[in-house]
Amino acid sequence: MEFWGERPFLIKVTKMQFDETPIGAYKYELDTPILLIDLDLMESNIAKMADFFRSVNANLRPHTKTHKTPIIAHKQIDASAIGVTCAKLGEAEVMVNSGIKQVLIANEIITPLKIEKLTSLARHADLIVAVDDEDNVEHLSKSAFNKGVNLKVLVEVDIGMKRCGVEPGEPALKLAHKIEKSKNLTFAGLMGYEGHTVTIPDFDKRKYETEKSMALLVETKDLIERSGLRVEIMSGGGTGTYNITGKIPEMTEIQAGSYVVMDAYYKNVVNEFDCALTILSTVISRPNKTTAIIDAGIKTMTKEFGLPLVKGIEGVKLTRLSEEHGNLDVSKSEIDLKRGDKIELIPTHCCTTINLHDKFYGIRNDRLETIWDIEGRGKVR
Repeated sequence: MEFWGERPFLIKVTKMQFDETPIGAYKYELDTPILLIDLDLMESNIAKMADFFRSVNANLRPHTKTHKTPIIAHKQIDASAIGVTCAKLGEAEVMVNSGIKQVLIANEIITPLKIEKLTSLARHADLIVAVDDEDNVEHLSKSAFNKGVNLKVLVEVDIGMKRCGVEPGEPALKLAHKIEKSKNLTFAGLMGYEGHTVTIPDFDKRKYETEKSMALLVETKDLIERSGLRVEIMSGGGTGTYNITGKIPEMTEIQAGSYVVMDAYYKNVVNEFDCALTILSTVISRPNKTTAIIDAGIKTMTKEFGLPLVKGIEGVKLTRLSEEHGNLDVSKSEIDLKRGDKIELIPTHCCTTINLHDKFYGIRNDRLETIWDIEGRGKVR
């Protein structure tokens, strides 16, 4: 390889077989666009979150919808997480097949085919599933009874997200008793997601709105326990509220996910975790003095939370993404980017960006250490 000047992030590759990705390769030798994960930063994020949960009553049950990759989930469990949370049944299958036994599906499973898959999967793991409807409870009970398995069930309570969930109080109480009376189902507790508060920039306001929402879940817990049922699990929380919801005495587990790799958008809310995820791209055109074009577009990284940020090059800004191209404004940069130069970008939404890729390329000390299949990618069912 040939270095251009004193710019270690700008490399002209002279001898490289791009159909191969040798372990040990310098990261700027890799063909692009490609999804990189800084292993040191990821491991530091895992350790920081684990340290927090040693100081509170709640446990961490990290959400795998962010990384969708079993080896990362196992690293989180090795660092004291009690299991994982999944958004979809397909994600749960991936995690169970990797040997993970404690899985919460933080969603409603309602169609006959999915229910059959769920109760079959319950033969191989300790599954917990959310419900917000009595008919769903009956269908889950019938399938579990026919398979001879037991399902733990959480009542999902809408505490302000305005998505799934029953209303707090009496509706949740009624559904809890319905579950408890159903064959092969165990009422295990409550789930409430304060997703409408997790990205509030100001911490004091975020804390106020989060505690107000979570109070609805705690009050519902008290109501149900006064009726004679035990609420074993109180599940909720996200990366933006882990250190708020996680300190509420009644909460038993937090479902934070994005913290493990972080992104540029969430970094403005929760600064203590580092952005371990980047997209490596190549400058492929210089149409004029103020513009450079890279080979990464919206099929490589998402922009619903804003355009990704250019990493490590002052004065260079991403201004536009089309399907396969990105436009860089270089008018304020002292570096004269050339075709073939490599650029790293920090995604603004890690979850949806990761879902565009088949593999993580794990980097340590700027060298390729490992390649991980993103096995949960595309598991939308």
